Amino acid sequence: MFRFDVLPPLALYLHLPWCVRKCPYCDFNSHELKSDLPEQAYVDALLADIEFELPGIWGRTVQSIFIGGGTPSLFSPEAIDRLLAGVRSRLRCKPALEITLEANPGTVEQGRFAEYRAAGVNRLSIGVQSFQPDLLERLGRIHDRREAMRAAESAHRAGLENFNLDLMFGLPGQKLAACLADVATAMDLEPAHISFYQLTLEPNTRFHRYPPVLPEEDIVWTMQEQGRAALEAGGYTQYEISAYARPGRQCDHNLNYWRFGDYLGIGAGAHGKVTDAQRQAVTRRWKIKHPKDYVRQAGTAQALGGESVLRPADAVLEFMMNGLRLNEGFTAGQFEAGTGLALESAAAAIEQGLTAGLLERHDTDRLRASATGRQFLNDLLALFLPEEGADDRRDTG
Repeated sequence: MFRFDVLPPLALYLHLPWCVRKCPYCDFNSHELKSDLPEQAYVDALLADIEFELPGIWGRTVQSIFIGGGTPSLFSPEAIDRLLAGVRSRLRCKPALEITLEANPGTVEQGRFAEYRAAGVNRLSIGVQSFQPDLLERLGRIHDRREAMRAAESAHRAGLENFNLDLMFGLPGQKLAACLADVATAMDLEPAHISFYQLTLEPNTRFHRYPPVLPEEDIVWTMQEQGRAALEAGGYTQYEISAYARPGRQCDHNLNYWRFGDYLGIGAGAHGKVTDAQRQAVTRRWKIKHPKDYVRQAGTAQALGGESVLRPADAVLEFMMNGLRLNEGFTAGQFEAGTGLALESAAAAIEQGLTAGLLERHDTDRLRASATGRQFLNDLLALFLPEEGADDRRDTG
């Protein structure tokens, strides 16, 4: 049984689902924009959705905000300003909290960076993926190398020094030299944060239906290791499997996910996780995916796509899926605060991990994945899979 004496931190995720073009690798709930962007109606829907969720998080303070998509930078600064003002009027927000906006390197959005900053955005996440023209074309990206570089330069000029650049490796036809050149170019642009992650072929994507030829596994591993070494040498410290940051520039919002904090999921297809101390329960719920249906139903129960009440065994697995991605790992106190369970509930799996060399103890009270465990993370996480029929789980939708 769960026991929450203190609730986890709460974050807010706002999903803006439109893109100019759907990328062939993308499995997020995103939709190609084929007519005028319904800014007014969609912001109204987001605010109605927040009001619907208020009873479940009443009195709690939002620690970070992330506006994701889709391509949120398709929305005007005026719309983002109205959205953030509406959030602050409905939710208690931590002073000077991190507010991230995902942005496209396209030239139209770059001219808006200063206005986004004036609206309250203080962090950008720019989806570059690569600086190589041939690789950008294979990924279906609509920007080129120069636009990607200008986006970073525009962020600096706008005073948004705290920005992230997304980079992928293991791309169709990518060579090791091209991967390392992308890393070097990204560092030259002096972002505060770099996300460096492997392309995966996710279900329900064009790449999954028509798989491209990817580099061999040993080459991909070399890309990851040499890319990591280059980033570390350039002053970007790895703090999560795919996340590297300058000192003090780790992403607060993503750290909350990886530490198994709570978050409201607002928007078409958005997922959330909220702990209820009175019921001693953890509930995941998600919204209907199609933007038109969402706008019509937002603020009512009909906008819910479904919900799931976690079993204790699920909470253990989900905590490990997140916490073991972090270089720092976790303490017994962090596990107990996040899951509402005693660490003894995972003792058998932890012992197996230690014996197999996939887990290691650090600073006496901290557990983390070993170097081998990070390389074979799926094998490590398999130790925490719930047994069949361990508990009942209630799903709707």
